[in-house]
Amino acid sequence: MTLAESMSPEAHAAIKQLYPHTGKAHIVGVTGPPGSGKSTLVDKLIGALRREQLRVGVVAVDPSSPFTGGALLGDRIRMAQFSTDPEVFIRSMASRGSLGGLAWATRDVVHILDAFGKDVILVETVGAGQAEVEIMKLAETVLLLTMPGLGDDIQTIKAGVMEIGDIFVINKADLAGADLRYVELQSALGLSPQQQGWQAPIIKTVATEGEGVDELVAAIHAHHDYLVKSGEIQRNRERRCSAQLEAIVEQSFVRKLFVQPEERALFESLVREVHERRLDPYTAAERLILRLVKPGATDRSFPDSA
Repeated sequence: MTLAESMSPEAHAAIKQLYPHTGKAHIVGVTGPPGSGKSTLVDKLIGALRREQLRVGVVAVDPSSPFTGGALLGDRIRMAQFSTDPEVFIRSMASRGSLGGLAWATRDVVHILDAFGKDVILVETVGAGQAEVEIMKLAETVLLLTMPGLGDDIQTIKAGVMEIGDIFVINKADLAGADLRYVELQSALGLSPQQQGWQAPIIKTVATEGEGVDELVAAIHAHHDYLVKSGEIQRNRERRCSAQLEAIVEQSFVRKLFVQPEERALFESLVREVHERRLDPYTAAERLILRLVKPGATDRSFPDSA
C-alpha cells in the first residue's frame, strides 16, 4: 500500500498479480460534509459488520495541506478499538491534492484489500462539497451523510453530491432539527433522479451512541442484494473499470509531462509563450499532447495547427 501511494513501478507490478483475485468485496463509500461524523459512523459500522463475522477493510482519506502537503490522518484514532482485530485492516491516506474526495492511490489500496479477502471495504472520503463525487466511480453503495444544523446545506448538495447517494444518513439525529432535515431530504429526493427499482432510504443515526447503525447495515446489505439480483452490480463494475482506466491514462500522461526533463522544459517554454500572448492555450496544449503521444513530432502533424 505504501508503494501504491508513492506510485512505485513495484506497486504496479504487484497490482497486476493481485488483480485476478479481486472483484469479491462489497465496496461501500461514506461521504458527506465535514463534521457530519463520518469517522465515528465508520467505527460503529466496523463493529456491526464484525458481529456478522465479516472481514472488514477501511480506507480513510484525509485532506492534505495545500501549503505543506501534510495530513493529520486522525481517522484511525477513532477506530483504535479494532487495531488488534486480525480481520480488520484500516489504512489512512492523504488526498495529496487529488480532487473528488479521494486520493490517487485509493483504488489500488481497495484492490489490495479486496485481493486479501475482505468481505466489505469502507471508503471514507474527505469532507464533501458539490464536486467530491469521485466515490461513485469506486463504490458500489454510497452512504451520503448529513446532519441537523447545516443551514441551507440541502440546497447546496442537491446540485452536486445529492445524486450519488444510495442510502442517506442523518447523523447526530438527537440534535434539534433532525425531523426538519428528514423532510428536506425527502423533498430533495423527490426532485432527484432515482435508480430504477431502488428507492434510496433515509436513516437516522446517532453514531456516538450506536443508534440506527444496525438499521443502516441492513440497508447496506439490502442495496447489495438489489445490485446482484438486478444485474446492476456488473454494469456498476464495468463503469468502475472504465473510470479507473481513464484515470490511469490521464495520470500517466501528467506524470510523464512533469517527470521527464525534456517534456518539463517544453511545458515551461509553452507557459511563457502563453503568458506573453505569443501562443494561445489550445495550441500549446496540442503541442504538449502531440509530444507525449509521438515523441519527436512537431505541431505540424496537427491538421488544425497553422
